Amino acid sequence: MPTKVAKFGGTSLASAPQIRKMQAIVQADDDRRFVVPSAPGKRDGKDTKITDLLYLCHDLASKGLKFDDAWDPICERFKQIVSELGLSLDLEPILAEAEATIAEHGKRGLLADYAASRGEAINGRIIAELLQCDFVDPTELIFFSDNGRLDEDKTYATISERLGGVERAIVPGFFGLGPDGNVKTFSRGGSDVTGAIVARGVNATVYENWTDVHGLLITDPRIVPGAFTIETVTYRELRELSYSGASVLHDEAVFPVRQANIPVNIRNTNDPEHPGTLIVSNDHESAKQSYQITGIAGRKDFTIIQIEKAMMNSEIGFGKRVLGVLADFGVSFEHIPSGIDTLSVVIEDTALEGKLDDIIAALQAAVKPDNIDIDNNLALIATVGRGMAKQTGTSAKLFSALGEANVNIRMIDQGSSEMNIIVGTDVQDFEKAVKAIYAAFISEDSRPRALS
Repeated sequence: MPTKVAKFGGTSLASAPQIRKMQAIVQADDDRRFVVPSAPGKRDGKDTKITDLLYLCHDLASKGLKFDDAWDPICERFKQIVSELGLSLDLEPILAEAEATIAEHGKRGLLADYAASRGEAINGRIIAELLQCDFVDPTELIFFSDNGRLDEDKTYATISERLGGVERAIVPGFFGLGPDGNVKTFSRGGSDVTGAIVARGVNATVYENWTDVHGLLITDPRIVPGAFTIETVTYRELRELSYSGASVLHDEAVFPVRQANIPVNIRNTNDPEHPGTLIVSNDHESAKQSYQITGIAGRKDFTIIQIEKAMMNSEIGFGKRVLGVLADFGVSFEHIPSGIDTLSVVIEDTALEGKLDDIIAALQAAVKPDNIDIDNNLALIATVGRGMAKQTGTSAKLFSALGEANVNIRMIDQGSSEMNIIVGTDVQDFEKAVKAIYAAFISEDSRPRALS
């Protein structure tokens, strides 16, 4: 039967009123059989995140210090939620067990994973009581191998068997069981990953990710206020946009559902009627576009190392030696635009800190160039859309928009798939360039026409 896995983020579960919204959403659709909760998020700017307090508890315990000042606000927060929800759940034994185990793990010098996971674990107990459904500890479902990666075969087989006959259950996010028998967490934001793993394990129809935004926006609303929501985006487009700076989902959360061809629906807990953004495979029946482009994203602070040498194109292994130098210094590159006698390498500024002079010297020795120029203060802007390859004039429209906005283009890079066009501009022109591209491609007038 149709099955939805609904993951709710910290802002969606930050208080009793927010949790009531979650309850209404889950109970409005019988297909929402599995709920993956995060720890309660911030209620206002003054709050300290529950997970941050839990890390502090472990840190103090590992030093042999009392951690009451960090632990007490956690207890008070959960007790307030239970009281305001009117539940009869007795939190005392749950909290006492967590406190004692944090102290024990700190004393034994274990990692902070158990402490960090208690926000999700305790919140999961509360939500299971509220919804009157099963609570399933992730350590019974999600397993890590010796190399720290997910043991996929064991995990998916266990989820299928354990949850297959369950009508509705709560599975807290963010953690599972390590090979040593102790709790192991994903990286921060890992509840998204848990939701995706559970969705794949139960062969869900849809993986819903409920948060505090209407999905993925076409561009940053801080640059373009009122930017429209992307109605449908493919996994490939999402990867391009995420890499270029746009992110709603935890990166690792895409892969389990992508492998199983399960759509992801990003929704807003505070506006549950809004359809949000649907993330699908290229051949999914919903993979349609409302605009010629799907999204615009970008990042600042890059440097271009431009290498010039006559007859470079006939010198076998030239590019390999250049990249070998970067590899020797542990530096990755973003793009490699090139010409007949020039090769440029675009690198994030942070990767070059304290290394640039040594890299230049190594390049001089490795490839003996005629000249090396360093050009910094660069921003990269990616315009992404699977419809661009089928539409003539896309590049002309983009470059014309930037020219009319008096934005100097310092670099152009387009992949062979024609799914994205990346331009480099001066950092000070970044916002102006994004606004110009958005205005050129996105308008209310163009919205109704769907592009397949």
